[in-house]
Amino acid sequence: MTKAAVPLLIVLGVAIGLSTHTVVNCGDEDEPDICSAVIGFSPLRGSLIAFAYEGRGRIALRHGDNGRAIADFNEAIHLNPNRASLYRDRAQAHRQNGELDLAIADYDEAIALDPRPAVPYRERGFALAAKGDLDRAILSYSTAVRLDPADAQARLDRGLAFLARGQAEDARADFEAALALPPGKDGRARDTARAKLAELTRAEPTQVSTPLR
Repeated sequence: MTKAAVPLLIVLGVAIGLSTHTVVNCGDEDEPDICSAVIGFSPLRGSLIAFAYEGRGRIALRHGDNGRAIADFNEAIHLNPNRASLYRDRAQAHRQNGELDLAIADYDEAIALDPRPAVPYRERGFALAAKGDLDRAILSYSTAVRLDPADAQARLDRGLAFLARGQAEDARADFEAALALPPGKDGRARDTARAKLAELTRAEPTQVSTPLR
């Protein structure tokens, strides 16, 4: 290798590093044009460019543009079909779009690819509960609680499913467990659990509809 080639290789390495960083993190900025520029002009192809589609999809999801988000997640999954987070994000977009069966299928795929995180089980439980499939919802919530016992939202959601199924004492136990957890970022879940406990204290409900957050 000649001395003249060394600076060129250093510059090339820096350029590739910056390009890779831009691809992977373009969704962190709340401006989809950055991701679009990466998609349109980056020389990086294949599974790596899936990060740019994923980033633009997450931006669309944050802004409630579920159709745009689904389209971008579709492209990302086509390029990188083994990334569990893509299925979780697309499932959220489908769920918010009212496409519960598609959401459940995506949560199933995300869990198959990476069964360790609790959130996909919890969110799949919510989609199942919204369909009225309370038995499967409770099973999914129970896995979420086992994987993350400190998740107050999972405790609350399982309690709501128990309540909708007429199991008031099981619901009470979950609401109390949610309130017993150390305070964190789950203030709304704790407030709802407290309100539901108050309702149960006043009177046992005679009829409860399928719960929604």
